[in-house]
Amino acid sequence: MRRYWQPIAASGELDENPTKAIRILCENLVLYKDRSGTLGLIQEACPHRRVNLLYGIPEEQGLRCPYHGWLFDETGRCLEQPAEAPDSTFKDRVKAVAYPVQELGGLVFAYLGPDPVPLLPRWDILVWDNVYHDIGITELDCNWLQCMENSLDPTHTEWLHGRYADYVQERRDAVGASAMGVDSQIYEQHSREYETRPPIRPQARGVASGGFTSKSVDRPHHSKIGFSVFEYGVYKRRAYEGGSEEDASFRRGHPILVPNILRVGHTFQYRIPRDDTHTMHILYTPHIPPDGVEAPKQEKVPYYNIPQSDKTKGWLVTDHTFGQDFYAWVTQAPIAERNLERLAESDKGIILYRRVLKEQMKVVADGGEPMGTFREPHDFIPVVTEFAPSENTFRDPERNKRQAEAVGTPTPEAARSPRGQRVASAHQRYSRQVVEEVTAMYEQKPQAAKS
Repeated sequence: MRRYWQPIAASGELDENPTKAIRILCENLVLYKDRSGTLGLIQEACPHRRVNLLYGIPEEQGLRCPYHGWLFDETGRCLEQPAEAPDSTFKDRVKAVAYPVQELGGLVFAYLGPDPVPLLPRWDILVWDNVYHDIGITELDCNWLQCMENSLDPTHTEWLHGRYADYVQERRDAVGASAMGVDSQIYEQHSREYETRPPIRPQARGVASGGFTSKSVDRPHHSKIGFSVFEYGVYKRRAYEGGSEEDASFRRGHPILVPNILRVGHTFQYRIPRDDTHTMHILYTPHIPPDGVEAPKQEKVPYYNIPQSDKTKGWLVTDHTFGQDFYAWVTQAPIAERNLERLAESDKGIILYRRVLKEQMKVVADGGEPMGTFREPHDFIPVVTEFAPSENTFRDPERNKRQAEAVGTPTPEAARSPRGQRVASAHQRYSRQVVEEVTAMYEQKPQAAKS
């Protein structure tokens, strides 16, 4: 994990407060922005007397400890020790642990591995500049790996996001905000502000009465699943009853980027280890405007929190798709007891993913570099998914052309977005700003072509 750049915060968090506590890969660190705008990531405890640098004072260059005024720059170098003699060289022999950080797409990334530092991957959706980006953050009480293994498990969608979601809908319709799995605060908030309850999911259908047999709802059943390794990770492929292997969901598939990124349509889901039993989950969403519409330029990328649990009841929130996934990951235990699992044929994607991880760990142990290590400068990294992006995700037509040559163009079966031009249920619950600004963008009329 230390061989990869990891997102550690939304850039906007440092606009609200210039220091932020960071726990990642079992280390306690402090992310800061000094008065010149330079970012730094250094150890939490001051090397002098071990006080917490989260309370440090950002200076024009670096972060100053509030206890005795020692000043550290973004490399960890000690620049000043005010109580020492002017000619003392002691500061030159003191250094804080520090790691490289970079901003991209509204996220702050850190690299905690050995030199030489690889390039920060410029994945396409992080670089798209004619879209509206937003960031959803969740703190999860489980190990990161069980989050990722869920992404290699296609068939869970029929049950967890199908039958179970219908059951939660039924219970919520019957008893309202007090139903299990319902975020009561958000339910009541939406009742006041929107005069409607938040949806279970945008594509939710009515629930048939009389139980939840396979005939209860009109939802496709998987007829075939497949997996293939490629240069950045593993492709997951699925065909549904009534469809074929020529459908985009199987022919193109959607990728899992080793070690800890799921690409779904045009979104990223990062699963970043805080430590062995805690994970930060980041939902990174670019909303693509209609053809002929220019997205508003974002000075700041908005971020919002997606809670794991309802604070008043203690229940995990399961009345939306992400919450259902959180339930599946968290309730396996802080670290899943894989020695007790009984894996079936439909779990072959999980088995493959575990094998790929072990192979990449051996590559590193043997002195090599794991897949997804980038050394050559690049503008952006195109990734084929089941949904080809529209031809206006970049403002520069030449970049759109290069992207289309690499990943294809939209067709009726591979539309612009898996959810169409509307915001997801998580946004509708937890970020009114995103809902209003994205909806306004979607409602814009295409501009007339320039002569």
